[in-house]
Amino acid sequence: MNEDPRKSTEGVIAGMLRSLEGTQQEDEASVVLEHERVPVASEKDNTDDVLEIAGDFNYDGYQVVRREFFAHISEPSVTFNNYKFYVNAACLNRFPQVDHVQVLVNQESKILAIRPCRAEDRDACVWCTNGTGRRKPKQITCKIFFAKVFSLMGWNLDYRYKLLGRVIHAKDEWLIAFDLTATEVYQRVLKNGEKPKSSRTPVFPEGWKTQFGLPFREHQKSMQVDIFEGYAVYGLRDHTAQKDSKVDDSAFKGGQEHG
Repeated sequence: MNEDPRKSTEGVIAGMLRSLEGTQQEDEASVVLEHERVPVASEKDNTDDVLEIAGDFNYDGYQVVRREFFAHISEPSVTFNNYKFYVNAACLNRFPQVDHVQVLVNQESKILAIRPCRAEDRDACVWCTNGTGRRKPKQITCKIFFAKVFSLMGWNLDYRYKLLGRVIHAKDEWLIAFDLTATEVYQRVLKNGEKPKSSRTPVFPEGWKTQFGLPFREHQKSMQVDIFEGYAVYGLRDHTAQKDSKVDDSAFKGGQEHG
């Protein structure tokens, strides 16, 4: 009796997906911020539909789809809009005891970082409000900072820009890093007799139109974090982080005390 070709195809696809999830990352010194291996199946699971492959899965030709292309309400993000700068609730939820942060910008690598700190630390900003007993993101008016970032990146002052972040833990430092070159742009729409309104459809960088994301190998080593003298310096390079960097963890611990 002939095997149903649909079942055969489903088995191959399911096996490939499981192989993608379970294969360990390339063991290179240049790869940083590795993710833990995701368990795929236990011995008790039914593996009749799994296609076993001898050796490692070949990722050549694959691109890792950018998370910006999916719904991401639970992802940390920051928004620049109408001379205001603010995070979303997901950022606050990642640091439930932190009310004050420092904002850092690396002009060379185009990375913005948010660093928890104490209220008395120099250049500390309040990133949330507690008026109703529930912490909410605070929209911070910052015309000079706003203009400097927009000038650095060549952005349009009339548009709204949103960036997804990544929580970073390096030794005793906690930060949220944002790639300023990976933006969602919401253009303002002009209609006769109405005030300009932001479009709900984002516009992505021009270079993203012909790709789903970075090639797999490049993706594995795309982001690193170096901690130097208590400040976060971010780079999109495949160099390893400095091992002799010194970290002062008092800032984060102090920030936790202001809940």
